[in-house]
Amino acid sequence: MRYLSADSVFYIIMKAREFDVKVDPEGRDRESDAIDDGCVEILQDYADDATEAELHEALANLNVDQLHELVALVWLGRGSYSKDEFGEAYAQAVEADPSGKSTPEYLMGTPLLSDYLEEGLSEMGVSIEEFEIGRL
Repeated sequence: MRYLSADSVFYIIMKAREFDVKVDPEGRDRESDAIDDGCVEILQDYADDATEAELHEALANLNVDQLHELVALVWLGRGSYSKDEFGEAYAQAVEADPSGKSTPEYLMGTPLLSDYLEEGLSEMGVSIEEFEIGRL
């Protein structure tokens, strides 16, 4: 990767994981345990929850080259391109959105974003485990 640091991708993976697990709030079960209810609420997506905003901000803070490289990494991770075709994936990302303006929304709408990024890093020879140790 020429434009993105592994640390930047790791941060986005963590934010994407938090965003991906959010679910719509549901009515409380009549037989639920008040102690357990607090544990469930952290996974529920409320309007004042900053999780989505944090991921969007992390993506919006990237420059256009970094955004295109992140898209190429996602495509690599989902198997659309091989490591040897990473340059081609990058060129396709540039062609798809030259200004990068819609790229954050595209990435946020990608199911399994964190998984694809993690797999893309793995394909590039970067292990996410080295970042997780001591940080999580």
